[in-house]
Amino acid sequence: MEQRGWMRRAVSMIRNMRFQNKLMAGYLLACVIPLLGVSVLIFHKSAEGLEQSSQEFASLYTSQIRTTLNEFIDEYDKVTKSVLVDSEVIHNLGQEKSLSMDELIIQRVAVQRLLMRVTLLKPAIGTAMLISRDNNVYQYTTTTSRVNESMLLSREWYKRLRSSEDTFFITGLHDRSYYEDKGAGAVVTVGRVLFSSDGAYAGMLLIDLDPFTLLQLDPDFILARDKYGISVIISNREQEIVYHSDAASGRLSWEQVLESGEEYIKGDSGDDRIILTGSTTQEKLFIKTEIPRSKLLQKINQIKAMTVIAILMSCLVITIISLGLSYTITRPIKALRRRMKQAETGQYLPIEHVQSNDEIGSLVHSYNKMIITIRTLIEDVYLAEIKQRQAKLIALQNQINPHMLYNTLESIRMKALVKDDEETADMIKILARMFRLTLGKEGRHHSVQHELEYTANYLQLQNIRFDHSFHLHIKVPDEMLRCSIIPLVFQPIVENSINHGFEDYSRPLNIGIEGIWTEEGEILIRITDDGAGISSEKHKELLHLLEEAGSGKHKLADTGLPENEGLGLKNIAERIKLHYGDRYYLTIRPGQDSRGTTVEILIPGN
Repeated sequence: MEQRGWMRRAVSMIRNMRFQNKLMAGYLLACVIPLLGVSVLIFHKSAEGLEQSSQEFASLYTSQIRTTLNEFIDEYDKVTKSVLVDSEVIHNLGQEKSLSMDELIIQRVAVQRLLMRVTLLKPAIGTAMLISRDNNVYQYTTTTSRVNESMLLSREWYKRLRSSEDTFFITGLHDRSYYEDKGAGAVVTVGRVLFSSDGAYAGMLLIDLDPFTLLQLDPDFILARDKYGISVIISNREQEIVYHSDAASGRLSWEQVLESGEEYIKGDSGDDRIILTGSTTQEKLFIKTEIPRSKLLQKINQIKAMTVIAILMSCLVITIISLGLSYTITRPIKALRRRMKQAETGQYLPIEHVQSNDEIGSLVHSYNKMIITIRTLIEDVYLAEIKQRQAKLIALQNQINPHMLYNTLESIRMKALVKDDEETADMIKILARMFRLTLGKEGRHHSVQHELEYTANYLQLQNIRFDHSFHLHIKVPDEMLRCSIIPLVFQPIVENSINHGFEDYSRPLNIGIEGIWTEEGEILIRITDDGAGISSEKHKELLHLLEEAGSGKHKLADTGLPENEGLGLKNIAERIKLHYGDRYYLTIRPGQDSRGTTVEILIPGN
């Protein structure tokens, strides 16, 4: 039932397709189906032939490698047996404790000659070692680096050799860390267990070889490897990797081979690789040859690519013919699509071309009307938001700029002078100076220096009231003094420090104002005090209040707040957001040791 339903839906979809789509699909199917059939047939036949030829080549090469390894084993079997000629030296191995000093010297010289003779038998031998049953190590090397004897005896591969039953052995790859130079790379050790004339274990001969010497890569193999990606992996009876052609040729490092040796040996072929295996005559070494199928099919893929190109070219020709016939239908649709893409990015532009009176023309006409309506609505909302911001900014400034107070204060000051009350007159004079700084900058440039003067006058006024209990410390760069800032920012913060930080007359309150240039060229103002500080609960409450100031800066008016709420930290934070943008802020932090408070303000530099 499900299959029949699917077929009915497919037939219905084909029936409802437009004529130009049916025509295009018919031409494409007529060309693509024969081309696909022929190309698949050619591809499979060529792949089978190439794979068979590659397997024959890999089999021949594996046979050649087997012959080479047999020769290698025979040669080094003879090299290691050559030490058995010096039976007296072998007999004295492990009996050093019973020899006199002269006999020890003679024994060591004899062993050195024996090892030197071994190294001269094959140019590939760089280091030869003779280890007695008492773990006395004799070594001879043609290189500049010697073997660290204690590190050699602690190696796991050496400990396994002591319990091995094979007289002649070839170890797996191991690192060179037991050499004094501790150089990078890996070595393979060929050796023989030595027995004295009475059949007792006498010691062990070890020959370290570069893995390159195990199997020399001839030019033909290098060409075949690069062409087909062939890899040769050689392992021993203990399933240890002895040689990897990719490491020998530089495609892999020996460290990678050492870390993943078992994966290379035991890895399954799957469908992506052809694997051939073999072993030497005495099954001391095992050979694994891998050929990636992707490399084998590289030439077939070229034929496949040409067939695909031919199919695509045929489809392109048919598509061009069909597009030419349907151009008059698709042109207005494309124009509509372009305008809709522009509308997604915020560009609301109508389609200005003359349209026909069919269904597509009617759709374009409706789209133009919709775009004009959207653009009008956006402009109205944007202007309304700007007006709200301006109204709110003016309202906030009016809350803290009462003009009438300045004239009133001057009248009160004159009356105080008439009555010879100079202290009251000085207080009124300072307060009047503060209002002059505030009112005199309305609508004009207001700098950081003006703000500092206003704050200093305010603190001077408070010192008259509180018997000089407050000390102001200003540390602001000269070039920062001329920068613009919105009015009445520092003084309300200093007022908060006095109201909440001043404890009693026995301890003066120090207030600091510091200006710092940030890396982005912005102004960071820190206002600190050493007063009573704030609790963690109060700190969280203030931070929440400041966050509300950021989120509510677009509101036309705040409801439910007291009249003096705008004079606090929230007022300043909201004005900073309104004037400078969301990037800039006011925040508060508690001081050290639960004392003092720090208020930070970030504004743009100018």
